[in-house]
Amino acid sequence: MAEPTFSVCVYCGSRPGENAAFADAAKAVGQWIGQHGGQLVYGGGRSGLMGTVAEATRLGGGRVVGVIPQALVDKELANRQCDELHIVQTMHERKAMMAERSDAFLALPGGIGTFEELFEVWTWRQLGYHDKPLGLLNVAGYYDGLLGFLQTSVASGFMGEWQMGLLHASTDAEALLRTLVQDAGPDQAPIPLRSVI
Repeated sequence: MAEPTFSVCVYCGSRPGENAAFADAAKAVGQWIGQHGGQLVYGGGRSGLMGTVAEATRLGGGRVVGVIPQALVDKELANRQCDELHIVQTMHERKAMMAERSDAFLALPGGIGTFEELFEVWTWRQLGYHDKPLGLLNVAGYYDGLLGFLQTSVASGFMGEWQMGLLHASTDAEALLRTLVQDAGPDQAPIPLRSVI
């Protein structure tokens, strides 16, 4: 397998959700990454949207890198078909490794784990710990309420428009992925996030 030309970290649910559009979107994201010679970095599970995006990437010809804490190996059903499966000790180690191995970040529908991962990597970006692009795929209106609340935060003076501008939100998976990969650029210097978080 050729060296991947880019690496995208995808945050998403370990459940499939109630709307088939969520799984369809995860599949489309994985297929796009695979078909464009990319690498998926994700939480290492094989259930829910996590499993869907990983399998679609693999079948599309892409590399799959999973990172999962030992305590979740059984709970999240670790995906042994990953090209690389890293079993780490803590969530902090998991998130730092995922971030270090990625050129860009994309959140699909998910629960509080997905929210936490997105907000943390967004916080790291605003603090200058990295300069990698961030995306939010709003599938079937799933994130409408969140995006509305974030605008309320801006209007209330707790966030600036520049912070909102760091997050690319879209309903179009292909266009969003293209933007993230383009914004990432080919020659980013790696940042040892574990030394600053």
